[in-house]
Amino acid sequence: MAGLAVLILLATLAGCGSNPLDDARNSPEKLYASAKDDLNSGSFDLAIKQLERVEGRASGTLLAQQAMLDIAYAKWRLSERVEAVAVLDRFIRLHPSSPAMDYALYLRGVVNFNETMGFMSGVSRQKLSERDQQAARDSFQAFGQLVEQYPASKYSDDARARMNYIVHSLAEYEVHVARYYYNRQAYVAAANRAQLTVREFQQSPAAEEALYIMASSYNKLGLTQLRDDAERVLKQNYPNTRFIRDGVRAPERAWWQFW
Repeated sequence: MAGLAVLILLATLAGCGSNPLDDARNSPEKLYASAKDDLNSGSFDLAIKQLERVEGRASGTLLAQQAMLDIAYAKWRLSERVEAVAVLDRFIRLHPSSPAMDYALYLRGVVNFNETMGFMSGVSRQKLSERDQQAARDSFQAFGQLVEQYPASKYSDDARARMNYIVHSLAEYEVHVARYYYNRQAYVAAANRAQLTVREFQQSPAAEEALYIMASSYNKLGLTQLRDDAERVLKQNYPNTRFIRDGVRAPERAWWQFW
């Protein structure tokens, strides 16, 4: 009997330790509401901690999915691009049929877009690293997947506009590099870079100058057939091209200072 009394007492104490008010206060919904307040106030570190608790406690629910997306957003706002992309990749892998998939793809594109545009909008570096190029391409891929799979999404129009901007920016960059090589009399490198622009960015306005740099580089190298082919394509597509009159522009800055 004494042993049973001890067990009953322990059970009673355990029951007393569970406060329904505390449980309600720490419910996933309450935690999420608090996390949203932190997000809205810019307290991203605090928000992430609470959102991670929400994700754990509400596992398997739409609320947990939303918490994951908010974690990615908060990490992006903290300039933790790699971590934000990792969270989004995990979301896309785990929840392929999520009603928020269009937003996940859009956010993945925006995270990489801002990384790329942060570079392209004035931060001079000695060279465009593979990471910078990859960020632009990853952004384009995510936006492309969004507009293809969810053409009616409220994020699709903005995604299309950003895709155009990425294409034109990358094309302009490639032409600037080709121009730099041409003015340094590195004609093989200039022709190759210009050819890359024409092949990958045919619809960009930068393709016009790229064709002219190709023709001029082949001419300098004595490759008359390739020169004539490039000139023919240039005149067919741009009959009023100004580059035949003006030629290749003189260098203003080193190519790595372009952006």
